[in-house]
Amino acid sequence: MRRTILTLVFLVVGFGAAGALWLRGYVASPLALPAGGYRLDIPPGTAWSAVARQLQDDGITPWGWALRTTAQLTGQAGRIQAGEYDLAPGLTPGSLLAQLVEGRVVLHKFTLVEGWSVRDVLQAIRDAPALEQTLAGTQTGGNAADVPRELARELDLPWQSAEGAFLPETYLYARGTTDRAILSRAHTALKDKLADAWATRDPALPLGSPYELLTLASIVERETALASERPLIAGVFVQRLRKGMRLQTDPTVIYGLGQGFDGNLTRVDLSTDTPWNTYTRDGLPPTPIAAPSAVALVATSRPADTDLLFFVATGDGDGSHRFSATLREHEAAVRDYLAALSQRNVN
Repeated sequence: MRRTILTLVFLVVGFGAAGALWLRGYVASPLALPAGGYRLDIPPGTAWSAVARQLQDDGITPWGWALRTTAQLTGQAGRIQAGEYDLAPGLTPGSLLAQLVEGRVVLHKFTLVEGWSVRDVLQAIRDAPALEQTLAGTQTGGNAADVPRELARELDLPWQSAEGAFLPETYLYARGTTDRAILSRAHTALKDKLADAWATRDPALPLGSPYELLTLASIVERETALASERPLIAGVFVQRLRKGMRLQTDPTVIYGLGQGFDGNLTRVDLSTDTPWNTYTRDGLPPTPIAAPSAVALVATSRPADTDLLFFVATGDGDGSHRFSATLREHEAAVRDYLAALSQRNVN
């Protein structure tokens, strides 16, 4: 009897050692991942046993029980994080568990483009399938102020309008991140850049607050796509403000027209009064008209020192402008622009 018991003990120990040795080898062996990789989605609240079973059912491992047991023995089973994971060829059960415990999830990109309006931002958010949509009441509004004002209220922003409140940048996020979280990050980034620009501004700048700087920077952003021109365009607007001249900038008129703008700016549009029409009203408009880039903020905070008061597109097709100090020079530049435009249409 004693010999039988000893034999059984030796067999159990032997099988246990062999099992442990096999399990160690299994943990270090590559999983059967496709050459193009495998996307694993773990919804919140999913049990680790269900994840291991899914990996077995999908042919990633023939021994789901071994994967499940390994995580339980190492204490990792209770620390698996929910999320979306890309599993690359060569991944072992051990490295898989490390990835899941560390939460190295797939990161998606949301790009907020320079010069975008709030409507553009919201449309991009609605087109981002990996973002969780939580914002309400921002889908409609005919007046230019309706949607930005409602969004500012929803996000509890410190300004009356959400226009210009988000920094153009590419933001990385995990699936399931809310639209509010992305916009909050973009707003914090904007406030940081705005604070830096305000702190290092030209002390003679005729602006009374960081918000006025933001508003003027949004106009500079919409007036030119050329970073090299922004300090000079900002300088023109600053000169106009100092002299008490109206800004007379088309992008503000277009913004004020809102959904009613058909793409063709007319003399009637220029004379149609709105809070943003800088042809009919003095000073800055009440809110920004777009999202200014960090470059536009810096250019506006330290504009070029110039006596230039006018600019018009050159018509060369490169987005550049011709600057003038007098109305007579400007009128000549406008005639040249119209002639170039006419010639290009003929060609």
